[in-house]
Amino acid sequence: MKTLISTKPLANVDTPLLALLVAQGSVPKLEANLERAIASGDYKGKKDETLLIYGAGKAERILLVGVGKANEITRSAVRRAAAVAAKRARSLGTKTFSIAVAKEARGSLGAAELAQVAIEGAAQGGWQFTELKKQPEDPNPEIESVELVIDAADKDEAEAGRRIGDAIAAGYLYTRNLQMQPGNVCTPSYLAEEARKLAAAHGFKATILDKAQIKKEGMGALLAVAQGSAEEPRFIVLEYGGGSGAPVALIGKGVTFDSGGISIKPAANMEDMKFDKSGATAVLGAFEVLGRLKPKINVVGLIPATENLPSGTAIKPGDVVKSHLGKTIEIINTDAEGRLILCDALSYARRFKPVAAIDAATLTGAVVIALGHHAIGMLGNDEPLLAEVRDAGERAGERCWPLPLWDDYRELLKSDVADIKNSGGRAAGTIAGAWFLREFVDSFPWVHLDIAGTAYLEGEGASHAKGPTAIGVRLFTEFLLKRAGA
Repeated sequence: MKTLISTKPLANVDTPLLALLVAQGSVPKLEANLERAIASGDYKGKKDETLLIYGAGKAERILLVGVGKANEITRSAVRRAAAVAAKRARSLGTKTFSIAVAKEARGSLGAAELAQVAIEGAAQGGWQFTELKKQPEDPNPEIESVELVIDAADKDEAEAGRRIGDAIAAGYLYTRNLQMQPGNVCTPSYLAEEARKLAAAHGFKATILDKAQIKKEGMGALLAVAQGSAEEPRFIVLEYGGGSGAPVALIGKGVTFDSGGISIKPAANMEDMKFDKSGATAVLGAFEVLGRLKPKINVVGLIPATENLPSGTAIKPGDVVKSHLGKTIEIINTDAEGRLILCDALSYARRFKPVAAIDAATLTGAVVIALGHHAIGMLGNDEPLLAEVRDAGERAGERCWPLPLWDDYRELLKSDVADIKNSGGRAAGTIAGAWFLREFVDSFPWVHLDIAGTAYLEGEGASHAKGPTAIGVRLFTEFLLKRAGA
């Protein structure tokens, strides 16, 4: 999706569709029919409300998109309205469209922020996945280009925001497409090859450990999960060197398909377990953004990749395995596999002496019960880092909500035969999962993001297609750019 900035007057914008983002109750001075529609009360500009008008000036169509009340406009509100516009543009069959934001719909956003989030939203709303269909049911074309129309005085500032939004959009779309790949396509070795391609395209250092190297490294927890599958595991390391000093570590759970193992999941909706790699794909998407923006910061990406399947060789409840850190783990539930592969990644991260580590994982169904599909569960061992990550989530429109990691919860994981057990039962499931990970975090600030409720959506929304959300890409980017001083 190409993006560009235009400073033409709105009446001179020659486009198949001009999407005008407006605040509730405001009247854009553009075309008499629009003013009459608003004055009559037919259109109010409420969030997600749209009105399509034909034959106004050089634009073939004008689409009004409501942002909401002028005093409540945020980055997320503009991003969402742009996504609504892009989704409508795609349904109309246009390959290109223009976006303009009425003055009252800008809120307190500067031109750079406005350009960034409008382009992010266009990528979100315009996405579709048809590559595996011979004859797509929805034949509408991909959106190839988006033009953002701004005042001439804002051109330089908007161009800076466009560059960031364009890179984030690319990482976002890359991640969603990768999330959608089924388990028979996106295997651990497939993820590793994607990492290699990213490294080659952007000049990263890539290290891929195969099964023999993983065994030599002593990653017993990762190997334990992988042993039930004919597909060999991979451990992926990406290194971006854009700055100086210790790196930030991004760690993503890469279970390319999760049946639950011996503790098998119910058959209903098990096909969605291809999304159990969403933490890993978010890390890869963030590296796509890094490669495009090249901020002055060092970043390492760690992805343990495996399938979790039942077989005669699969790990069993009651088994005890030795982790990379050396701690022994009693397996209570083989469906609590994400924490097993992540604990080895967290232990491996020590060699980089990271200034901060953030992991993203579809870790627990319990987080859906606690927070639904609107917020990421956030836990960690460092209050300033937790606040920093939460702030990045607010800017990204990927909100996080903190849960406690009090010492009392450690009792849930006490084992009679090993140093720790991998499941504490139904109570406080999200917290117990994070506490398990905390046991393997050694001497660096760390935040865990449980994205099980936000990695994919089961239904269509006004601004979003059914399926993957690429959650984490924008959050990681906002965090890294602010750390880099960009």
